[in-house]
Amino acid sequence: MKKMNEKNLKEAAQLNPNWAQLLQKLNTNSYTKRVPQTILGKRKARSIEEPIAPKPNPLLPTSTDCSITNVLAMDCEMVGVGPLGNKNALGRVTLINKWGNVIYDEFVRPIEHVVNFRSEISGIRSSDLRKAKNFNVVQKKVAELIKGRILVGHALHNDLKALLLSHPKNDIRDTSEYQPLLKEGQRRGLRHLAAEILGVEIQNGEHCPVEDARAAMVLYQKYRKQWEKSFKDYIRLQKKQKKRGNKRKQPHIDGEKS
Repeated sequence: MKKMNEKNLKEAAQLNPNWAQLLQKLNTNSYTKRVPQTILGKRKARSIEEPIAPKPNPLLPTSTDCSITNVLAMDCEMVGVGPLGNKNALGRVTLINKWGNVIYDEFVRPIEHVVNFRSEISGIRSSDLRKAKNFNVVQKKVAELIKGRILVGHALHNDLKALLLSHPKNDIRDTSEYQPLLKEGQRRGLRHLAAEILGVEIQNGEHCPVEDARAAMVLYQKYRKQWEKSFKDYIRLQKKQKKRGNKRKQPHIDGEKS
């Protein structure tokens, strides 16, 4: 129905006021139907799904600073020596600083003949050891770097044993022995800790000592405050016990009041 002009409405109103109102109402409805209704007027606009950004890799260095910090993380890869190749020998050692940057990474030529390179795990091949540094040279350098510093790692007793080195117990932060990282009192592999706590996969196939050292360092940094506090409490308790022991050992002198 076409829209009626004012003249037609007036004429219809003169004939019958009710008829005029009806025509006006029909005319308005007809016009309304011709006006397109926007989709947004009938329903809410669909939210545009934004792509989910990938999670940042926690094992990436947090700084470009490659200086030697007061806290270092270490990881070693072993090769097999001995008649059956089942005896561990140092094949590679890596040290990183607290920001995750490599400060020392060397392949090592063992003193004994290598029987098994264990390439599927160690990632070490015969070609890597052709120009590798002698064990004594590497041992001396590592000893210099870790001296007087906190040493972080996973199952560090194995690494230190391969290096034929020792380190003060109070300066060792071993992620395989820290109580909050144990499960029902049992040690867990670094791979499982990295997956569960850091959300990253490591040691899939050949191991990378840089990656493993970084994983240990990130775990340490995550628990650093409470870890260091527990260590201070432990040292304080040791000192108290030592003082008590010294008092008990003091000889009694005649004439002194007991």
